[in-house]
Amino acid sequence: MPQQRTRLLSSIFGACAAAALVAGCGGQPEPAEEGTPEEHPPGHEQTAQAKHASATYGSFAPDAKAVTYDPALVPDGAKVDLTSERTNGNTKITVDLKGLVPDRQYGAHVHTKPCGPTGDDAGPHFQEKADPVKPSVDPAFANPQNEVWLDFHTDAQGNATATAEGTWSFDTRQDAKSFVIHESHTHTEPGKAGTAGGRLSCLNAEF
Repeated sequence: MPQQRTRLLSSIFGACAAAALVAGCGGQPEPAEEGTPEEHPPGHEQTAQAKHASATYGSFAPDAKAVTYDPALVPDGAKVDLTSERTNGNTKITVDLKGLVPDRQYGAHVHTKPCGPTGDDAGPHFQEKADPVKPSVDPAFANPQNEVWLDFHTDAQGNATATAEGTWSFDTRQDAKSFVIHESHTHTEPGKAGTAGGRLSCLNAEF
């Protein structure tokens, strides 16, 4: 009888030890491991990429970010803040200006070269499709879709905001370097298209 009891206990302990490998003897079975949640791929929309330039207009210097060529119309101390935001191939450019002549119309465009001692140093307007004829005054090329026009009218305090939106390919080009303010609104008629009078100031910027 003792030998039978020993064999019985050995069988029970052996079975319990085997079961413990899976669930633990006398315990609750381990919960099955849940599958790893499926990772959702990132959305196809691109995150907006913004470039920013902010400066105070003053006399030209080699390291100046913003230059005024006509302090009577763009005074020393006037401020400019420009943001270029690109999302999914579209670009939105916003410019905020403070301290200009109150209640006045100005023309403004993106130009191809950095600012220099004179307004002419900024080169011609940026054009998505370049006009083979220079200067470009053909409305087929000198228009707000092919160029970047940011004309504005100041309020009673001399402040203004202007916005332009388009599909300009700035990310693959190296010929958009500055924002230039002109003395009048931008013309659209043949022979004058894109012109806006003298160049009053220049801001070095990236787009």
